[in-house]
Amino acid sequence: MASSSALLTGERLVVFLFAARVALAAPAGLAAPLALLAGAALAVELAVDRSAAAPSSPLRRFRTRPGASSGILLGATTLPCVMLARLIQLSRILPTDPNGAQEFAYLEMQYWAVSISCASVLAFFLWHLRQSANNEISKALKYGSLMVVLYLVTFLLFFLLKTDGGLLAMTKNGYLLCHGVAAVILIKHILEKFPSCSSFGEGLLVSSGLVVYFGDILARTLSKMEVSASSGAFIHTPGTQSEIATVIQGVLLGLFLLPLLYKSSLQVWVYCRTLGKQRTQAIEKRAEKRAGSAVFYISLLVVLLFLVPSWTRLVQGLEVHPFVWVLNYMFTNSDERLLLCAYWIFVICVSIRRFYSISKQSKTERILLRKYYHLVAVLIFSPAVIFQPAFLDLAFGAAFALFLILEMIRVWEVYPLGHTIHQFMNAFTDHRDSEILIISHFSLLLGCALPKWMSSGFNDRPLAPFAGILSLGIGDTMASMIGYKYGVLRWSKTGKKTIEGTAAGITSVLAACSILVTLLASSGYILSQHWLSLSVAVTLSLLLEAYTTQLDNAFIPLVFYSLLCL
Repeated sequence: MASSSALLTGERLVVFLFAARVALAAPAGLAAPLALLAGAALAVELAVDRSAAAPSSPLRRFRTRPGASSGILLGATTLPCVMLARLIQLSRILPTDPNGAQEFAYLEMQYWAVSISCASVLAFFLWHLRQSANNEISKALKYGSLMVVLYLVTFLLFFLLKTDGGLLAMTKNGYLLCHGVAAVILIKHILEKFPSCSSFGEGLLVSSGLVVYFGDILARTLSKMEVSASSGAFIHTPGTQSEIATVIQGVLLGLFLLPLLYKSSLQVWVYCRTLGKQRTQAIEKRAEKRAGSAVFYISLLVVLLFLVPSWTRLVQGLEVHPFVWVLNYMFTNSDERLLLCAYWIFVICVSIRRFYSISKQSKTERILLRKYYHLVAVLIFSPAVIFQPAFLDLAFGAAFALFLILEMIRVWEVYPLGHTIHQFMNAFTDHRDSEILIISHFSLLLGCALPKWMSSGFNDRPLAPFAGILSLGIGDTMASMIGYKYGVLRWSKTGKKTIEGTAAGITSVLAACSILVTLLASSGYILSQHWLSLSVAVTLSLLLEAYTTQLDNAFIPLVFYSLLCL
């Protein structure tokens, strides 16, 4: 893990400016917790970085991604800033939208849930570092512990002052605190079961994001399972979620539960097979592998054919199977959608065939090859955001589900596709992918998809859905290519990012925004964002790309999206 014991680094300065920009636009009651969380994250990051060089560091048991800094400050502030920016955006329609108050209250609860998740993970790191003897580390631990305690006090005061302090309020507080416990359990699992796959900050982002996402699924499930409104529900989910979002949630819920079902079924099968052989004959390896593969495919069918439709029917009232619903959606008034599908298939097939042959030749630099993927993402997603935004949401969900299934088959070497997929995917890996997980394609897809998914409800910032496409497909690509070929002046002595590359990235994104504004205006959209605010958003996002050693595909789109929402 790359470390920096200096108080002020380029990454920390950019993250501070980003969090300050969001906090200054928010009400004081919601900005103060963010400030305390950022202060605690900075103290914990300093303690972790200073303890990294010690051979007896308590956190050495967790092997993080080589070459990456701890990234705790960035990981702890990104999602809370995203939620707070969405709250600021949603507050602009409260006086006119009859459903706005309920949506705002639910999103406010999600903001507290993700903030508590991040604060709990920070407390987890503080607990592991409590025995460090270094004076500088001890001082950082004291400041971090103080900030976490102040954050918890602020959280309790906020809900005590906002509610009457009754049983429902206490139940809601307990429900939110459960998010923190789940986040700690999840990040511990990620760091232990997937060594060298992520930094602390990346693990924090993934764990807090998954906890809030599945917390939303749980909340929607519980709200639909109530017998009557008189049962005194402590969670009220807004009824504005689209059928597409519910189908995506149902499929992802099933796929994330698939490993539990598969491993459990496999253990039962092995136990029964061993009993059948009376523990005297060794199970033939090939037969065991094929039988295990059969268990996987059966588990996958059970999830997709029974679990997913049961949940979507409960939550959204879908009377048909989600796959049937998707087919009906695609082929009803579908000329534009089918044409878009044909265009996607053509671009993907040509790109994969071309890039696969290039990667085998090993003459093209990996950094340039990766950026070609980003340009392909621009070609694929940009037309759909303008002409078929709802269909793109569905396509993003389908692509992510397919990636999950393929990665499970590859990691578990499921016969007969596991080895073939592993060989094929290895041709597209980079230095951030480990032997266990290949995450570069996930991060690029989610980097483009998350801003679009989060903009599916109310959105008065037409450029916000393009945040991932602009920052990764245009800004990051141009910064890397120009910096690699023409860059001379480096941002730091140890880094590879250049000032010329960052300037090219900023210029290219602003130029792309001006073109998009013209296209969107012809489609009836009105740009309600000042160019000064847009320039600040672009500049901070590209400066983060220049300084961070974290997974930029995951963080930069979320930072850019948050700033565009203000």
